[in-house]
Amino acid sequence: MRHKRWGGSFAALAGAAMLAGCMSGLGGVNIRKTETLPPVDRAAASAASLARQLGVLQRLIQGAPAEQAEILAASKHAYDTAPTPSNELAYALVLATPGHPGFDAPHAEQLLREALATPETLLPSERAIAVVTMRTTERQLALTAENQRLQMQAERSAGDGERSAAALDRKLQGEQEENAKLRKELEEAQTKLDAIANIERSLNARKGRTEGSPK
Repeated sequence: MRHKRWGGSFAALAGAAMLAGCMSGLGGVNIRKTETLPPVDRAAASAASLARQLGVLQRLIQGAPAEQAEILAASKHAYDTAPTPSNELAYALVLATPGHPGFDAPHAEQLLREALATPETLLPSERAIAVVTMRTTERQLALTAENQRLQMQAERSAGDGERSAAALDRKLQGEQEENAKLRKELEEAQTKLDAIANIERSLNARKGRTEGSPK
């Protein structure tokens, strides 16, 4: 009986040892496989990402309206579905590119700011094109704001000029009416003076005849 119990215990220990050895062997295989994985070539990935982005932008600029709409919809869908930094940048680049109906510089600037807030999540080429596009977009928005300011100023100046011209016209019209009134009064006064002069001449003529008649 005792021999059977030891035999069963030995068999159990042997089985456990064999299982541990198998697990260790598997672990060792995994470690060796992990160690032999090739490192990620960030330079190659960065170059590939830049080439892909530039290709999309070239198609966007040169494409027909239908293709432009397709590119815009695809970039927006990719960003909405998986808003990763790379997808956010790709969508921002499409929005920042003029010459298509989806051009939206303010929204592009917002997305670029968000992407550049965590530059470590972007590849080197993605960071570079994000910075360049960001500066270009900011400059474009500044020029747009300046043009709007100058246009509003010109409209105000034109309005002021119109109001000044209207005021001048009213002043000239008032002076003309005043001159006409003065001429009329002068004519009336002249008529009265002529009438008085005629009366005086008539009286003088009558007086001369009276004095010259025999008494």
